Amino acid sequence: MVARQLVLIAAGCLASASAHDIPNDVTVQALLKPEGHRLMLLVRVPMAALRNTTPEAAPLELAAAVELYEEDSLLPKPRVVATQISLPSDKSFASWEQALAHVTGPPLPVSTSIFENQAMRDILFDYPIRSDRAHFSIDPGGLAYLGLRTLTVLRFIPPDGPVRAFEYEGNPGLVRLDPRWYQAAKGFVRMGFLHILDGTDHLLFVFCLVVPFRRLRALIPVITAFTVAHSITLIASAYDYAPNVLWFPPLIEVLIAVSIFYMALENIVVASEERRVNSGRWALAFGFGLIHGFGFSFALRQNLQFAGSYLLTSLLSFNIGVELGQLLVLVLLIPALNLLYRYVMKEKTGVVILSAIAADIAGHWIVERWNHLSALRIAMPEWDAVLLLSIVRWAIAFVIVAGLWLLGRKSVRRKLVGRAL
Repeated sequence: MVARQLVLIAAGCLASASAHDIPNDVTVQALLKPEGHRLMLLVRVPMAALRNTTPEAAPLELAAAVELYEEDSLLPKPRVVATQISLPSDKSFASWEQALAHVTGPPLPVSTSIFENQAMRDILFDYPIRSDRAHFSIDPGGLAYLGLRTLTVLRFIPPDGPVRAFEYEGNPGLVRLDPRWYQAAKGFVRMGFLHILDGTDHLLFVFCLVVPFRRLRALIPVITAFTVAHSITLIASAYDYAPNVLWFPPLIEVLIAVSIFYMALENIVVASEERRVNSGRWALAFGFGLIHGFGFSFALRQNLQFAGSYLLTSLLSFNIGVELGQLLVLVLLIPALNLLYRYVMKEKTGVVILSAIAADIAGHWIVERWNHLSALRIAMPEWDAVLLLSIVRWAIAFVIVAGLWLLGRKSVRRKLVGRAL
């Protein structure tokens, strides 16, 4: 697979160096339909993106750019059934029936004026398969090199069940068109793990939680509260309970920066009062975790199309991946802080300095993100039944969460009083 991509990249570089100019934006449309012992792939690609636009060479180029799998077995090279040149005004890819009739139908009249940088090439491939009830996967990595930015719109049409639509930029890797539950879970665990390691703001928040005290036993309730909280809002957002308005994502980004700034300031103010920080920190982690959960959902939203019919499984798996990433951060961060406080600076001084650095970073984020938010034109929502129902749902959820938070806080206070006695 890696070798195939290297060959495609090299071929693209050679072609661009000679005569072919790689276009900036390319949209590829694809329809995939298993039927009996055949798997038919219909592809529409702008001719400007093809290195060779002849009817003989163009299918070979696209066939090399796509790999299809039945279960986990790579399918052999396909047979080219038909090719067709289409005008930009053609809308036949709206459905499988229309697209199939178009690509197998008569060619355009000879008198038709065609500009190569606007026309499109439609190609119908036929792959032999054992059964149309199998689980199929596609690796369309080669299509990513057709343009500097390539958008692929793919629809998988199974013999029974709803059509599955996919839309992704660049190379998504192996796409399971109808994943089993463990395949979806594995992919989303990996996604969550990589996301937390790549999420600077989330890592900085965890850093602020850890800096004042490094004992893993003391951190367990704090990290657990943060995990439970962001799981609640992540799942709620995935099931469309979050506000679907333009200003909501940038508002959450501002609040995430505010949460980091606040935690850093609290570290500075109460650096010498470990009991005070420890006793109430889990509640703060829970409250801010609700905000961070929305941030996770924005990053995950585009990838939920790869969950198949296992949305909840994928969401829980993503959370597991996030927690594994956080655990890795704690395993590395706690010993590093212990060494820093033992050999470089005193603990109180270290907490103040490190928290001040985090506060400075978060402060810059607040300004930048607030400027972005304030630049948006926020229109007042229309008061209708849908909006009122959404408000009622979130009010109920807020009451439940607040009740759990108060019960948990009372429980912690009782334990602290019991220890004091």
